Amino acid sequence: MKNILNKTIIITIAVSALVSCKPDLKAPASDKGNIDVTKYVAIGNSITSGFADGALYYEGQQVSYAVLLSEQFKAVGGGEFVVPYMPAGVGIGSSLNAKLILGYKTDCQNVSGLSPIPAAAFGDVTGLFTSIANKGPFNNMGVPGAKVTTVVYGGYGNFNNGAGNYNPFFYRMQTSSEMATASMLSKAAEQNPTFFSVFIGNNDVLGNALAGGMSSTPITPSAGGIGTGFDASYDLIISTMMANGAKGVIGNIPDITNIPHFTTVPYNGLTLTATEVSSLTVTYAASGVTFKEGSGNAFMIKDASAPGGVRQIKSNEYILLGTPQDSLKCAGWGKTKPLDDQYVLNAREVLNLKEAAAAYNAKIKTVAEEKGLAFVDVNAFMANAKKGIVYNGITSSAAFVSGGAFSLDGIHLTPRGNAMLANEFIKAINATYGSTINLVDVTKYNGVVFPNP
Repeated sequence: MKNILNKTIIITIAVSALVSCKPDLKAPASDKGNIDVTKYVAIGNSITSGFADGALYYEGQQVSYAVLLSEQFKAVGGGEFVVPYMPAGVGIGSSLNAKLILGYKTDCQNVSGLSPIPAAAFGDVTGLFTSIANKGPFNNMGVPGAKVTTVVYGGYGNFNNGAGNYNPFFYRMQTSSEMATASMLSKAAEQNPTFFSVFIGNNDVLGNALAGGMSSTPITPSAGGIGTGFDASYDLIISTMMANGAKGVIGNIPDITNIPHFTTVPYNGLTLTATEVSSLTVTYAASGVTFKEGSGNAFMIKDASAPGGVRQIKSNEYILLGTPQDSLKCAGWGKTKPLDDQYVLNAREVLNLKEAAAAYNAKIKTVAEEKGLAFVDVNAFMANAKKGIVYNGITSSAAFVSGGAFSLDGIHLTPRGNAMLANEFIKAINATYGSTINLVDVTKYNGVVFPNP
């Protein structure tokens, strides 16, 4: 499609040349308006960092929305934007895994097809646990796993706190002397930014969602003190970044039910033979569950409040993409073996997540209005992506793999998705500050990369 698009553009230009002796093919001149972008600093989590395909890796970092935004700023006086790059290679995820790539895989039914597979057996552990502080300070303060409450936490990168109590993605950005006291916020503020972006808070609900809504990974409460509550922590982040007169742009939190990690496995994806229908009807007689031959049966899940402790999943509930697919196909998961809660978001858990995100978003919008900051409705952008966004004839959506907007982990964006998101930030900046910063050309960036046949 890209080749066809390019040919169409060439034809259009040729026709214009016939009707005009001096065609003006240059992009409109950019103007900074009421902002100073000589020192731009971005605060955020994995999306800001360029995390994609389940890992932080060099190529992904190069096309984060923050980097793309900084490149557009250069036309209006933007300075260097320093990124804590990983070494070129397979990158590393939170489970020390390598990035995912699209490759051929044979499943438990001996069917071969394209599927996300690890690029290597292990991620780049050395790259993660080697400090690169000497290459900083870093304008991109996007740290995978960060929450609003951890942005303000001094010692967030201190490995002496022990596993699970520090973030190695932040550790690598610090010197040993500041490790025990530095926070993401302090490292951002000490650069005296003239302009900033803050897109943080996703993980304050996403962590709970990825754990299937389990209480062991709680949702950050809105109320509470700095470092505990969302509202107080967010207020400190914004007031600190604005302390020296900097202006900025802030984004809200997307609804997790618009993200392919939670929407790809259909609730009614169970296909049954007549024999299986008969057997399962007997097995779940106490639960009052009925089945039908063929497709369209809802998977079985565990639910302590249901008769017999099991029931069928409902259409407003979600099975996580991380559920082992071979177990669904061949090991009876969701059929003879009801799915454990860690793989499911039930209606109550979904409501809890939606209510928390709505409260966060109300807070973020209020802060934007009170402080005169540009506001990006990322939630609306993600909802539109779920339906499909057309840009210069190319349609991108939240459909897993084929949609082109989300990477192979079903959570983070592809280069094309990041380009579209960067444009949402630019639109908000232009509307608020009277600037005319040019949009990113989305057609220059890939969706999911398919292997050569």
